[in-house]
Amino acid sequence: MSSAGNVEREAVAASPPADEPAHVEIKGLTKRYTTRSGTIEALDDVSFRATRNSFVSIVGPSGCGKSTILKILFGVLDPTEGTVLVDGQIIASRQPRIGMVFQSPALPPWRSVLRNVLLPIDALGLRRADYEPRARELLRMAGLEGFEDRYPAELSGGMQQRVSICRALIHDPELLLMDEPFGALDALTRETMQLELLRIWRETGKTVLFVTHSIDEAVLLSDQIILMSPRPGRIANILTVDLPRPRDAETRANSVFQDLAHTLRTGLGVSSG
Repeated sequence: MSSAGNVEREAVAASPPADEPAHVEIKGLTKRYTTRSGTIEALDDVSFRATRNSFVSIVGPSGCGKSTILKILFGVLDPTEGTVLVDGQIIASRQPRIGMVFQSPALPPWRSVLRNVLLPIDALGLRRADYEPRARELLRMAGLEGFEDRYPAELSGGMQQRVSICRALIHDPELLLMDEPFGALDALTRETMQLELLRIWRETGKTVLFVTHSIDEAVLLSDQIILMSPRPGRIANILTVDLPRPRDAETRANSVFQDLAHTLRTGLGVSSG
């Protein structure tokens, strides 16, 4: 059985060209946690770049530090070593230009759909009336027009996750971080949400960093895939997804899609037999 560290290294050269400006740049990122029983090294010398408006997925085994990368980018964790930059500026605290979508929608049940979308605006002390038109437009774009006054308990899991995506976009961030946002959904809803996310991404033009355990999901959505090794998380491979856009369910039948999925499965030590 192959491990992520045994993947052929040639594909690492497939990262964005050096002369193309990086929207997100991670340099030598290392994260260690100190516990009662010792030190845990979550990340070790992780470096990669993402260009503006690109969709980049991070894939790897559980515990390899994928979510830690997003938390450091979001400004809620400090790196032990290395730097994280957005548009050349070091991220050292939470930034309004960065939005985050978690695996759980985490919608307060006492707030309506519209008020859930506006929650960051209330938290920032901004005038709700200035952002309500944008909230309604985001809900329309997400296929939730007419549900503004409903409550989370009245929505399906997929609809709740759409609300959480709208909430992350309400303040018009440049960068959208997504941490296993579809992991709790059933297979059919997950496939529907993947296509919805591609549409929303195309319409908003955000840069997306997307953590997932799903190989097929990463290939379908991404321009670039970062393959992580087991803990401590290191870059095992960086793959460019050379598939035409727009993509749909039939993209999975493309031979390039299948070859990339096979490469990722081999890198993760997943048997295809």
